[in-house]
Amino acid sequence: MPLIYLAVAALAIGFEQLVQWKYGPMGIIAFLALSIGIKAKNTMISGIGAVILVMLLAQ
Repeated sequence: MPLIYLAVAALAIGFEQLVQWKYGPMGIIAFLALSIGIKAKNTMISGIGAVILVMLLAQ
């Protein structure tokens, strides 16, 4: 079980580094807003993060 949590954490950190490398600080802000909104079950914050990520990906 702890191995699964470790693998998920490693994937999340890897994805965060990829977003930061490719999309800069705005990508990190969007990714954090999306993940915090999902964990807090706040649709407004997660929606803002998702919209920013979509706008960055649509460039």
